[in-house]
Amino acid sequence: MNTPVKYSHQREAILTFLKTRTDHPTADVVYNHIKETIPTISLGTVYRNLNQLANAGVILRLSCDGKTDRFDADTHPHCHFMCLSCGSVSDIMMDPTKNLIENATPLTNHQIETAVVMFQGTCNNCIS
Repeated sequence: MNTPVKYSHQREAILTFLKTRTDHPTADVVYNHIKETIPTISLGTVYRNLNQLANAGVILRLSCDGKTDRFDADTHPHCHFMCLSCGSVSDIMMDPTKNLIENATPLTNHQIETAVVMFQGTCNNCIS
C-alpha cells in the first residue's frame, strides 16, 4: 500500500473523474465516462489503473456486495452506507477510527491500524 504511482494521461483522467463523484462509481461507470474523452481506452486499462490507484492508497476500493467494487476519491476516514434495495453507496461523514479501534484493540492481540465501516439498509429513495 502507498506505492508511488507514475503519471499517465489515462490515470489522471480517471482520478479527475472520481474526484467529481460522490456516488462511488463502479469500474464500468468510470470506463463509460472516460471513453467519451479517450475513445481508445479499454475497460482493462481502466481496471488496471483503478487497481493501481487503490493499491497506492490514492483512492479507496469499496467491496460492497461481494461482486462489484466501487471507488472513492475521498481517502479521509469516513463511513459508507449501501442500500440493500437499489445498491447505491453514499458517504457518512463520521470517522470510524476514533473510538472503534480503541474499543476493539483490547479484544484482540492484533495491531489494528484502520477500520472500514459499511452500514447497510434502505436509502430514502427506496423508502419513498
